[in-house]
Amino acid sequence: MSEPMDTIDPAQAEELKKKGNDAMKRGQLEEAIQLYTQAIQKDPSNHVLYSNRSAAYMKQEKYNEALEDANATIKIKPDWAKGYSRKGAALISMEQPDKAEEAYSEGLRLDPNNQDAKAALNKLQQDQRDFSNPFSGPDIERRLMANEKTRAFLQDPEFKRKLIELGKDPKNLMSNMQDHRVMEALAVLLEIDLKKAAVTDLTHTRTTCSELPPDPFCAKREDDENSGDEKKEETKSKTSGTGNVTSTDAKAKDTKDEALGEKEKGNAAYKKKDFVTALAHYDRAIELDPTNFTFLTNKAAVYFEQEEWELCIKTCEEVVEKGRDARADYKVISKALARIGNVHFKQGKLEESIKFYDHSLAEHRSPDVVKKKSEAQKRIKEAQRKAYIDPELALQEKEKGNNFFKKADYPSAMKHYNEAIKRDPENPIIYSNRAGCFQKLLEFSLALKDCEECIRLDPNFVKGHIRKGYALLAMRDTVKAMQAFQRALELDPNHAEARTGLQKCSAQDDPESRRKAALQDPEVEAILRDPAMQMVLQQMQKNPEALREHLLDPTISAKIQKLIESGFISLR
Repeated sequence: MSEPMDTIDPAQAEELKKKGNDAMKRGQLEEAIQLYTQAIQKDPSNHVLYSNRSAAYMKQEKYNEALEDANATIKIKPDWAKGYSRKGAALISMEQPDKAEEAYSEGLRLDPNNQDAKAALNKLQQDQRDFSNPFSGPDIERRLMANEKTRAFLQDPEFKRKLIELGKDPKNLMSNMQDHRVMEALAVLLEIDLKKAAVTDLTHTRTTCSELPPDPFCAKREDDENSGDEKKEETKSKTSGTGNVTSTDAKAKDTKDEALGEKEKGNAAYKKKDFVTALAHYDRAIELDPTNFTFLTNKAAVYFEQEEWELCIKTCEEVVEKGRDARADYKVISKALARIGNVHFKQGKLEESIKFYDHSLAEHRSPDVVKKKSEAQKRIKEAQRKAYIDPELALQEKEKGNNFFKKADYPSAMKHYNEAIKRDPENPIIYSNRAGCFQKLLEFSLALKDCEECIRLDPNFVKGHIRKGYALLAMRDTVKAMQAFQRALELDPNHAEARTGLQKCSAQDDPESRRKAALQDPEVEAILRDPAMQMVLQQMQKNPEALREHLLDPTISAKIQKLIESGFISLR
């Protein structure tokens, strides 16, 4: 039902905001949100209130609500940089980095000295570069222009052509390694010092792909799990005084090649799920070349498929221990730690799996491991949510909420309705009650959201449709409001509140405004231009009884209904 707006009182809104801020500092987020909501009711034009409530929603991990409030902040105060920072933070949490980058960039355009926005944008761009081609992106030339060494290179059309090729395919880097300008540009884009990153002593230096350029400096490509596509490791050849390869080196190379051959045989058996044969070949490969730790990781993969969890963990631990002693590539260590995490994930030990995923990510940030960690976190939250469900306690909280609602203490009622929903999220009545609370607080969009959830849980719950109708009516959407009240009357033809709602819709309806708005709808425009429909409309105008006949055709009936809703046809 439509409620009168409270008297605007900026001073009272400011007082409520201060109380909300204090609640935030104490970590009482729900109370803070309620106070900010009351403050907005007193001064809906105050952009800071929406910004503060957005921050509170972020702490509750309610990212959609945080984004809505950030957008409201920007709508009220489009020249306030902090609103864009709020939007960026919400979009990052919703895994929309491109849109987040746009938000932060717009904020920095308004306030170039905003250090928080700068730091957030830099971290976002760095995270994106970690998983992308360093030569691709809209700001490549800007970053190269900012560097004294690479600025001059951009004057050469040939160099710019190479940048375009590298942006399309980073594999072109291999053919451009001799061009020192390309290597300097790569160092700038990766934010590294090539001289410091160069490997001068493999027995004392451990290199990572995050520190050095992709192909030319990373010693080997990550072994694709049992795929057989591994790039053969280059072997250094010791030479005699005359420059000839010694027989010892030749023998060592043959041994490594034989080990790789065994690995390929193991991979072939693995693909056929012949795990016994695969293990035999991997063991032989390890015997021939114990320095290649991918053989051990592949062996661990077999144990994982066999659900030999203890053997899998033990093998991975061996990779970590020996790999660190030998200063192996970070990716090898990372993969072993991730597989231990996968074992715990399979066993349902989610907290333990997250611990090992974190260890893995500390070695090398793999997108797959990030996803697995996120999935483990979601499962933990879902398990906690289910463990919290208690319908009896939910009813107790609902009754407490009802008592406060009767006293017009809506924030307190909201607190208990929120708890009741957590205790029994499948109870439609609680969503309906909370929707009534939102309506009293003039939060009609939130009221509508609760009504729709209520109706989803119980499509035949009359009160849910009625409250939906009043929420839509308050939002000036009379067409949908009428539909909601009509649905309520279909369920209960004698419901007085539903009839009153329909009367209010008729009083508020403005057919002319509806028609103007409907002309922007391509569907309405197509119906009006349809020669067949023009003929139908002419027949209805001359003979109203023709309507009944046309309604028997489902296609024409749907088009007529659309025109009725749009105000082009009125029924008397």
